[in-house]
Amino acid sequence: MKPKELSLIYVWDAYCGWCYGFSKSLQVFHENHPELPMTVLSGGLFIGHKKLPIASYPHIPEVNKRISQLTGAEFGTPYQTLLEEGTYTMDSEAAAKGYSALRFFAPERAYYLASSMQHAFYYKGQSLSDPATYQEIAAANNIDPEAVLARFEDKVTTEDAHANFAKVQQLGIQSYPTLLLQKGDEFIVLGGGIMTPEKIEGRLASIIS
Repeated sequence: MKPKELSLIYVWDAYCGWCYGFSKSLQVFHENHPELPMTVLSGGLFIGHKKLPIASYPHIPEVNKRISQLTGAEFGTPYQTLLEEGTYTMDSEAAAKGYSALRFFAPERAYYLASSMQHAFYYKGQSLSDPATYQEIAAANNIDPEAVLARFEDKVTTEDAHANFAKVQQLGIQSYPTLLLQKGDEFIVLGGGIMTPEKIEGRLASIIS
């Protein structure tokens, strides 16, 4: 099968710590395979009845320790403070809207913008419900911050976020991060969790050989 008939789908959520841990592996793999176009979809981890203050998820600090140990991901002091205070509400819909607004202006940098959002939250402790966070990310990526703000506040981003959630459900993905290889009409799980770039490469080789 020709490379052009293959593509990647990366399913993530801005508030998924394992996605934050997986980001370095994915970046290396992604940069090694410019021939594989990648679509990045927001999963909707904390929506509806799950949209609660961070203290409602007491397992998070222990999980973060495991993520750090296994992937080397660093959780910043401002984020740790948010975690200790416990009142911050993780709203995956707002984050998916912010991502949609950023991606609209630089679709070719979709993955890097997603990674910037996770750095903003997990390292800098910034709110992904606050439009100012997206303006800052936009400015750092030479995107017009005011255009991003207007896009964030437009109902089209809510529709796009919901379309992402629906697509992820349609694909049957229930855990994040999940990296899929689309091969014609087939969707094959390629990686996720703590997989190294080498392991993802090995999996890809076994599928396309």
